Amino acid sequence: MIIDRRLNDRNKSASNRQRFIRRYKAQLRRAVTDAVAERSITDMEQGADVGIPVRDISEPQFGMGPGGDRDFVLPGNREYSRGDRLPKPQGGGGKGDGSGQSGDGGGEEDQFTFTLSKEEFMNLFFDDLELPRLARTTLGESEHFRYKRGGYTPNGAPMNLSIPRSLRNALARRIALGAPLRRELEQLKASGGSQDEIEALEDRLNNLPFLDDYDLRFRNRYRVAEPVSKAVMFCLMDVSASMTEQKKDLAKRFYILLYLFLTRKYRSVELVFIRHTENAEEVNEQDFFHDPKTGGTVVLSALKMMEEIALSRYDSSDWNIYAAQVSDGDAFGADVEKSRAFLADHLLPLCQYFAYVEVPDRSDVATPLGAAYSAISDERFAMSEIFDRSEVYPALRDLFHKEAA
Repeated sequence: MIIDRRLNDRNKSASNRQRFIRRYKAQLRRAVTDAVAERSITDMEQGADVGIPVRDISEPQFGMGPGGDRDFVLPGNREYSRGDRLPKPQGGGGKGDGSGQSGDGGGEEDQFTFTLSKEEFMNLFFDDLELPRLARTTLGESEHFRYKRGGYTPNGAPMNLSIPRSLRNALARRIALGAPLRRELEQLKASGGSQDEIEALEDRLNNLPFLDDYDLRFRNRYRVAEPVSKAVMFCLMDVSASMTEQKKDLAKRFYILLYLFLTRKYRSVELVFIRHTENAEEVNEQDFFHDPKTGGTVVLSALKMMEEIALSRYDSSDWNIYAAQVSDGDAFGADVEKSRAFLADHLLPLCQYFAYVEVPDRSDVATPLGAAYSAISDERFAMSEIFDRSEVYPALRDLFHKEAA
């Protein structure tokens, strides 16, 4: 016999929720995709209220008919006889004559709202990226723990026995149990009670145990997840006209995966967004992904700005520096070789890891920037091409393997 002992929220059923998610997984995945486009990278690990069109979850219904053949006459029929064929109503079969005007909400669609928990939201997000089970475990759970003091418990190992706390409990117990006996003894002595009664009360007082098992208290410790240190994640992206919204969506999903990975390893993770065309600038996340920019491409400007920010705000002795650069690979003139040399000589010595992700238009033609970066041979550098959401995870696979090793 298998008994499901999972805790359910009030008015909710875990089995019914899982059945609903399995049945309407495609609709929920589309809703999660829309939520990811609007959500901040740092807010990815929260639940969400997603809307599903009612037409997508409607099911056929069956009713009980009269059964058999029946002949009947409808009163007031002056136009039709038995066996006549009725023409289909014009205008889609509505009851009106079509002369009225539609209301403000005529084109809207009814929505069914379903609340996804944090775990359900992340699982659907990982499904969209086609992450294997090992990577889901790496991103979904923290592997670093520490033990934290959590009060006292009446049971535990002898080495965790708290002697001061146990003695205080013993003293409090003896005072509490002996108080009524002392009052009774004083009353007997004041009223001239018999010596036998007085000695019996004194024996009861003296026989109170100095330390009882009930008094023992042990120091309690519980395990809490704790990353090992702190990190900064630099997000660099080309925002010139050649970077379409689809390419920016792939870039955002890559940044989300990298951020989730880092938050499982480090106590504090800060994000720095640097975008560039001819010039680089540090912006917030909203402008980084959605504020349109025009102009050419100068990659070196973003690399130099990253070095300036890292040296001025993030001491390498206190911070683990990670960087991810996303570009379509377009670069011109001397900027290509200058960017490669600056990355290899200045940035990689500062970084724990630098990932270059390319989102080109074609896979059969090497881009100028990709060809230059491919000449870099450093274990802290990796590059990959992405054409589809399912290819986002392989761009970070080497990083996961190195960190696990």
